[in-house]
Amino acid sequence: MTDAFDTLGYAKRLRDAGVTSDQAEAHAEAARDFIMAELVTRSDLLSLRQEMDAKFQRLEMAIENQTLHMTIRLGGMVAVAVAILAAIDKL
Repeated sequence: MTDAFDTLGYAKRLRDAGVTSDQAEAHAEAARDFIMAELVTRSDLLSLRQEMDAKFQRLEMAIENQTLHMTIRLGGMVAVAVAILAAIDKL
C-alpha cells in the first residue's frame, strides 16, 4: 500500500480546530500507522479481482468437466437399460 495519507494536512486541520500541536501530530501519526494500514487501495482491489477472475474461470471449467462426465454416465446408463430391456423382450 502506498502512503498517500497527508499527515501534515491532517495535523494542521486539528491545530486549526484547537488541538495542541503535539496532540495533532500524535493523532496524525496514529492515523497513518493504524488506520491507513488497514485501508484498501485501487491496486489491492484490482489484484483481488484478477485472483477472483482466475478462480471463477477454474470453477467454470470444473463445472463443464463435471457436466460432461455426468452426460456420458447418463448416456451409458440409458444404453445399458435399453440393452437389458431388449434382452428381456427376446425372452
